[in-house]
Amino acid sequence: MIGIDATTPLDEVEPVVEAWIEAEVPAAWRSAAVSAGPAALREVRSPADYRAWYPTFGASGLVVPTWEPAYGGLGVGREVARVIDTVLAPYRLHRLNPLGLNNAAAALFSHGTEEQRRRFLPPMVRDEERWCQLFSEPGAGSDLASLACRAVREGGDGDGWLVTGQKVWTTWAAEADFAILLARTDPTAPKHRGITYLLLDLHQPGVEVRSLRQITGETEFNEVWLDGAQVPDSQRVGEVGEGWRVSASTLSSERQMVSGGGSGSGGTGRLGGVGADRAIEIARQLGRRDDPVVRQALVTLWSEERIRTWTNQRVRSRAAAGHAPGPAASIGKVHQAGLNQRLQAAVVDLLGADALAWEAGPAPGRGADAYGQSLRPEVRGLLRSRANSIEGGTTEVNKNILGERVLGLPREPDPWHGRPWNEVPRS
Repeated sequence: MIGIDATTPLDEVEPVVEAWIEAEVPAAWRSAAVSAGPAALREVRSPADYRAWYPTFGASGLVVPTWEPAYGGLGVGREVARVIDTVLAPYRLHRLNPLGLNNAAAALFSHGTEEQRRRFLPPMVRDEERWCQLFSEPGAGSDLASLACRAVREGGDGDGWLVTGQKVWTTWAAEADFAILLARTDPTAPKHRGITYLLLDLHQPGVEVRSLRQITGETEFNEVWLDGAQVPDSQRVGEVGEGWRVSASTLSSERQMVSGGGSGSGGTGRLGGVGADRAIEIARQLGRRDDPVVRQALVTLWSEERIRTWTNQRVRSRAAAGHAPGPAASIGKVHQAGLNQRLQAAVVDLLGADALAWEAGPAPGRGADAYGQSLRPEVRGLLRSRANSIEGGTTEVNKNILGERVLGLPREPDPWHGRPWNEVPRS
């Protein structure tokens, strides 16, 4: 672990991090990232190379420096963490395992036991155990609390749970080791009160993952079938029947993650496309930067991106002070979804006819995989961004949250409110 802790003077942080980078980050990566940019970096650092090296990053404590050392961090404050992030930023050392570091960790910090945090957080930081989120179902997306996946006690009153049901739109399930899971444990209770939050080991009988092909040709999303999958009670987070309350920390963290922090990727590398700075660079390369209509459109998007970043900083500051992100995280989520879609559309518009057809490269092959690999990055970004207003809670759901919990507007009428789940009609 790097030689920084809560007692390190602020002016000593930067040279320590720079020395670690010099010693641990391959020279070719450093040179490409700082001098040549993302395209050159991809030439010398493949995803497989980065994953193989990543345990070095994870062991340093720099991945999540504000976490305590027992959990894989350095135990430093936000001011020191900002200095660390500033030094690391030019080298593009992105954090792997975002659904673990954001969604799962949020629930463990807010509602987990100390034993659970010590067991799951360190390998999460080192990317030794990857995570996904088993929340949405075919009949429970926007209305997540109506979920039907069941968990029953082994033997009726045993020390574990048997889970049966179907989940869908699960990001990265095919490469995950564990999942955070919401399951119904009391169908006679109202829908929000009969749910329990579990941590499921995906490497066991009774778990089947089926990939879903996207419009980009990729298979990032999956459906997951559960048939008597086992979860020990030690991997239950929070009290039985309190899963909806526990999930609030996960959902708020997810909205914050999806809202992004400073690039078209939304801070997770998966939301699609380029940032406003890159859009301006593309306009320059195409000789269109001086077009007044283009300039107006790009400066509007650039300004909105700055506003989004400031909003996210406020949410992160609240989290750093020990508070849950709260409903305000929905502000960033709603803004990011529309902004990223407009930004990617503007970039493709700049390309003109080059966005309709392009050279596929030598021997592209056939099928969806070849198609996806042949896509121009800007076109892939446009296609991927269409999901932004759906994933992490639809824009409509998040606007309801803002209206009810931030603006104090009355809730939508629900004639089935408070009725047992097994009496509520479902499609």
